Amino acid sequence: MDLGLKGKVALVAAASRGLGRAVAEELAAEGAGLVICSRSAETINQAAHEIVQATGAEVHALEADVSNAAAVAHLVRAGIERFGHIDILVTNSGGPPAGTFESFSQQHWEAATRLLLFSAVELARNVLPGMKELRWGRILNVTSIAVKQPVENLMLSNSLRAAVTGFARTLANEVATFGITVNNIMPGYTRTERVEELSRMMADKERISPEEFVARWEREIPMRRLGEPREFAALAAFLVSERASYITGTSIPVDGGWIRALM
Repeated sequence: MDLGLKGKVALVAAASRGLGRAVAEELAAEGAGLVICSRSAETINQAAHEIVQATGAEVHALEADVSNAAAVAHLVRAGIERFGHIDILVTNSGGPPAGTFESFSQQHWEAATRLLLFSAVELARNVLPGMKELRWGRILNVTSIAVKQPVENLMLSNSLRAAVTGFARTLANEVATFGITVNNIMPGYTRTERVEELSRMMADKERISPEEFVARWEREIPMRRLGEPREFAALAAFLVSERASYITGTSIPVDGGWIRALM
């Protein structure tokens, strides 16, 4: 299937590893140019080198903290200077700390809000003028299954990824007449560095091995396994493609059936 991504330019945030890296690789393989970022210049430059070697795509890598509005503005400006336009935005970031309500201060909440909600808002704010001018664009927010079914001990993530969903659903209606779609993709338990770190932390708390803790997750998943980043990236590539031009304002899980809700 030709997704119509040749000649398009995608900005993928937090793309040095995990889901962001998988999405960047998939889009590059489909012929898109890339603007990618992470908080580490070393890791994002290494990721860019490996993507170029594997796909031959044109990749512009920058160090950027997406929780910082000025850094986001610079990132988008640099991407437009390099390619002339940005057609696709994939918002993504690291996750906030795990914990219960009483374990977090106001400062924790403010930092998590900048990381999860404001990053998506500022990235969209900076790319939308160009997308409106071209009358074509795709915004895809990486959220979480926690949006539909809260995950125990993830108070910050459960709360703020839901806020991103409300923002995206409202924005989708506001920009639809410009040929711009806005969707959310909800990863379940996927074999990434972030999930491995979380499993180690939770296992230490319960004084069991990480393998035992992951096995508990797998028993909750109808497919009885964690997802692979490439499986997530395949749907992401479709949602930002020409083929998905009539899909907007939706949130789609990639979770092996973990969410029990009907809708």
